[in-house]
Amino acid sequence: MAAVNVTWENFEDEVLKSDKPVVVDFWASWCGPCKMLSPVVDQVADEVPDVKVVKVNVDESEPVAIKYNVASIPCLVRFVDGQETGRSVGVIPKPQVEKFVKGE
Repeated sequence: MAAVNVTWENFEDEVLKSDKPVVVDFWASWCGPCKMLSPVVDQVADEVPDVKVVKVNVDESEPVAIKYNVASIPCLVRFVDGQETGRSVGVIPKPQVEKFVKGE
């Protein structure tokens, strides 16, 4: 499943109320490391269909970034049943992204 763009308006429905685990990719268009990580996140989203992967542009949805204390990007945050269960900041290789998305 391809990563879905999420905003403040639909964050609760898409992430917090999701019936399966969700990984949120916090990013910005001006962020070089984000551009490096984004295609890896997209690949993993397609390869791990039992986890929902969404993206939040921190410039367009600043309230979400503030609420979840995202101070550095790229930042991956994993949610299960509406609760944060993990966080990864910075660029990581694909095998680590896969493990993070799967909750390993």
